[in-house]
Amino acid sequence: MGPVAASTVLTAEEEAVAVAFRRHTLLPLDDCLYALQATIPQLSRSALHRCFQRHGISRLPLTEDGASAPKKRFREYPIGYLHVDFAEMQTEEGRQ
Repeated sequence: MGPVAASTVLTAEEEAVAVAFRRHTLLPLDDCLYALQATIPQLSRSALHRCFQRHGISRLPLTEDGASAPKKRFREYPIGYLHVDFAEMQTEEGRQ
């Protein structure tokens, strides 16, 4: 008897989408989860992590010099100042 096939929540197509998304965006696990849950509703954090582990992309790659990206401190603002960050995302319909 051979090895038992792995039981996964994701289909092969959904895994391919998740892996391609991770390789293209290089986003952390939680950000990938948030972005992919719109297209794959049954996706859980643990299922996505196991998928990334199977494909060898569970850790983000190091920078060109072999070190991880340097950590930056947040700029200090006076009390009452509100700092807002925003980003654009490409979807099938266009930009959001």
